[in-house]
Amino acid sequence: MDEGRVDFEELRKLCTLLREEGLSELTVEEEGRRITLRRVLREAPHGPAPEEVAHSETTEEYVRSPVVGTFWQRPAPGQAPYVSPGDEVEPGRVLCVVEAMKVMNEVRAERPGIISEVLVEDGAPVEYGQPLFVLRPIH
Repeated sequence: MDEGRVDFEELRKLCTLLREEGLSELTVEEEGRRITLRRVLREAPHGPAPEEVAHSETTEEYVRSPVVGTFWQRPAPGQAPYVSPGDEVEPGRVLCVVEAMKVMNEVRAERPGIISEVLVEDGAPVEYGQPLFVLRPIH
């Protein structure tokens, strides 16, 4: 992995390995960088089925796309983006819109933090679960 960047394919492979091998924790150290993935089972919000949650020791989190669609960083062409790197956000603040079948789905901050990076270009197609922003939580 490059310094300061996350290789999402490599991360997906590690998550798959964690699940397939039934591991509860996996730590990888490479070139002075350490990533720890933990599998935590908890009740799903809509029933008793356990849901897997991966945690990392990194201090940054990803804000992911809730749907397949088109990423819009601005409310309208020519207007300022909803957020930019360095912006502090509070829970509920609109970060972007993902358009799916002519429906504008607002993506909102779930926790307080600082936007470290915008990972998608305005107008680009996005997949469900695709990282859109890097957020450094404020505790």
